[in-house]
Amino acid sequence: MTSINIEATKNQARALLNSRIKSVEQLVHARQRVTDLKEQLAAAERDDKRAYVKATRDGWSPDELKKLGLEPAAAGRRRKAQTRPSDSPHPSDTNDAQGN
Repeated sequence: MTSINIEATKNQARALLNSRIKSVEQLVHARQRVTDLKEQLAAAERDDKRAYVKATRDGWSPDELKKLGLEPAAAGRRRKAQTRPSDSPHPSDTNDAQGN
């Protein structure tokens, strides 16, 4: 029976773990970058909204701004488009519940 070198085995195991840890470290860095960029985007969208409101307060109409290619921020439209289901039942559900 061959003898197993404990130190060599531990070193091999550490090398395997280190390579796995490195991939997790890269994932954490990537996720942090995504988080940072989302925060920067949110700040930029807030600034854009403030600037749009200021332009309208300074006398620019939404139609004039639209003609200049400056429609209201897309983020606001996006939020409206992502409606969540309401707690009220769907009209077809109420008909079923009433025996219709």
